[in-house]
This record gives sequence, C-alpha cells and structure tokens, in this order.
Amino acid sequence: MSRIRAAFWDPEGTRHGIPTFWWEGAPDGYATRRQLRKQGLCPGGHEPAAQILWAGVGGTRVAYLYRLDLARPKRTATPAVRTALAAAMRARRTCSTCRHVRPYFIPRSLGECLTCASPEVAA
Repeated sequence: MSRIRAAFWDPEGTRHGIPTFWWEGAPDGYATRRQLRKQGLCPGGHEPAAQILWAGVGGTRVAYLYRLDLARPKRTATPAVRTALAAAMRARRTCSTCRHVRPYFIPRSLGECLTCASPEVAA
C-alpha cells in the first residue's frame, strides 16, 4: 500500500467525515451517480454515503458513492412531457424571420437562421 493510497483510506469516516476509499477500493453495495444511472437507478434524494479520493490533475479528486439498497428507479417522462420537449426543440430550430424549421438550432447570437442572417451567401 503506497503512502498516497493510505492517505485516502478512511473506511470509518473519522478523518474525512464520511467513509473514504481509494480508487477502486470501495466495497460492494456502493455506486457513483453514473453507475446508478447505467443500472436505471438514481440516488433517491439520499446524501452520499461514502466517497472515493484520488490524486488527479489539479489536486485531489472526489467521486461520491451512494448506497445501492437506498437507490430508486429513475423517473420516466410522461407522454405530455415528451410532447412538450419535442415542441421546445422544434421552436429552437424554427427561424423567427422566414419561419422555416432548420436541421440545426438557430444561433441565439443571430436570432435567425444562417440563410436569413447572411442572404448574400445564400444567393
């Protein structure tokens, strides 16, 4: 066990406040948010139960761990929410000048599609 890893080993949480493990040293039953999402779960409103610390670029890095037994299934969007999101995405692609729906989002800096913003290039 190297000195660097030993500095991050605190399974009781006396030094860091919550149980702390080194990279790839966490016991079973914990997962990061990304790992939970991959399994179709979310933390369910619970605070992190542990953390992983490692020496990274710019200093000490941290990844919070959540208990798998407290995780809940991710919420799924209702049909009404999906319809509203589709309408919002369509509005972001609709030019305010020519009212055409473009295959790209209209740049907010221009406020209109690229064709309307520079008609000399389109001609």
